[in-house]
Amino acid sequence: MRYIIILLLAITILSCKDNVTPKPKGYFRIEFPLKEYKVTSTIKQFNFELPQYATIKKENTKEENKFFNVHFENNQANIYLSYFRIENNLPSLIEEAHKWAFKHSIRADAIEQRQYTNDQNKTHGLVYTIEGNAASPVQFYLTDSTHNFLRGALYFNNVPNQDSLQPVINFISEDIIKLIETTQWNEQP
Repeated sequence: MRYIIILLLAITILSCKDNVTPKPKGYFRIEFPLKEYKVTSTIKQFNFELPQYATIKKENTKEENKFFNVHFENNQANIYLSYFRIENNLPSLIEEAHKWAFKHSIRADAIEQRQYTNDQNKTHGLVYTIEGNAASPVQFYLTDSTHNFLRGALYFNNVPNQDSLQPVINFISEDIIKLIETTQWNEQP
């Protein structure tokens, strides 16, 4: 019995010499594809340049040709697009887009608004960058002010964690800016 106690004390003394430090929490490395774009041809009302690694899916709703998803399979993300014809309702469509963006203010650290104008394509709008652990980090709307209105929102298929999602948010944000810059309206009455 006496030898067992001495042996346990010796093991305890010898094993405590290493400094043990906990490892920080890490995240998976994310590989991004090269940015290559193609013009969409599946949407009747408008077209834009779509990244090669994304696909467009139409929503099955009663309101045909109004709701589309730009799906990023590898990043588990979607840009939900809603198209509306302007029928003397532009102020209410803009207000609705503003409300949808600011619904995230509860979880957001900040919401930055950036105006966009493209006179050549007769398109202008607003981009909302939502900082923090909000469900949608980027939202926007585009319009020609007379006939067409497009609203978009980026969502991920997992719990919002800005620290781990930020590289993907930055990557897809570039695609959103490209979408905004290249949008052309197909339908004019």
